[in-house]
Amino acid sequence: MTLDRAVTGTSAKVRRISRRLVLVGAGALALPHIARAADKLTVKLDFLPWGLHAAMHLANANGWFKDAGLEVVAEDGRGSANTLQLVNAGQFDVGQIQVGLLSQAAAGGSKLKAFAGFMRATDISAIVPKDSPITKVADVRGKTLVCFAASPWMPFLDLWLKAGGMTRDDVTVMLVDPSALFGTYVAGRADVLLTPEGAGLPFTMKGRPSRAIMASDAGIFFPSYGLVATDTVLTTKKDAFARLVKVQQRAWAYLADGHLDDGVAAMQAQRPDARLDPDMMREQTKICLTLFDTPASKGKPVGWQAEADWDACIATQIAAGVVKPGLKSTDFYTNELIA
Repeated sequence: MTLDRAVTGTSAKVRRISRRLVLVGAGALALPHIARAADKLTVKLDFLPWGLHAAMHLANANGWFKDAGLEVVAEDGRGSANTLQLVNAGQFDVGQIQVGLLSQAAAGGSKLKAFAGFMRATDISAIVPKDSPITKVADVRGKTLVCFAASPWMPFLDLWLKAGGMTRDDVTVMLVDPSALFGTYVAGRADVLLTPEGAGLPFTMKGRPSRAIMASDAGIFFPSYGLVATDTVLTTKKDAFARLVKVQQRAWAYLADGHLDDGVAAMQAQRPDARLDPDMMREQTKICLTLFDTPASKGKPVGWQAEADWDACIATQIAAGVVKPGLKSTDFYTNELIA
């Protein structure tokens, strides 16, 4: 089963990532059992279950968090922006979100910082049917685009359309509830699905086979998924967070080393009522792994974030009019917990 550009040839790439993860994450692969009361961490995920969550669920299912002296309670989310707000309000210790949102959220008083970045490449994309004539931004003129209001896409939609010589007046933007996003597109009620590639493309493979047009092709750059927390909680729970990162490095290395099916099984076990499609979850996880590297972060440990990537993110947001010039990229991330 293939998924056009996203999956064609990705097996070899995942294997290369796997070998490097095992080497750079060697210290995370043999965590000693800690004989003490577990430190509890509450984690709010970005969305409903999808392949990005495989490492979190695998670590819980295999007892790796427990071995590291952690009790991790992970809840599903309703979009990265919503999760960001909840973590900033102190309702959860950690959020797993599109970390590139942090710089624009700072204008609203957010005090969050990314302490691990997993998918470091830009992953938002426009999903279109395989047989569609749409190949670039300009081709969506007159089309219906489906998204949801709290999507990471929304701050960049006008900038993306501008790259094709358009405004929102030239398209129809359909905003739906997050739970209805994929179904609306697969049912044919929209021409274009605006979503992260890893989440959206595999969802279409059985109902409406599609391909992805990456937002980065139009000059939109920002770091994708990672872990965030407030400065206060980062300070008070630093040791527990360091162990959380090590376990996630271990889980991602294991998944990349040919164990995607174990990740799928863990998600099914952790979310038994979600009726997850194993083929879809496997392909989502595979695509996520292909987006772990950028030129600036290649060869670095999983979780390490590059200042150049954050600078590009802020430049994109300035161009989109969602932040003002003068922001320091180092205010929004730290590599202190990455070993």
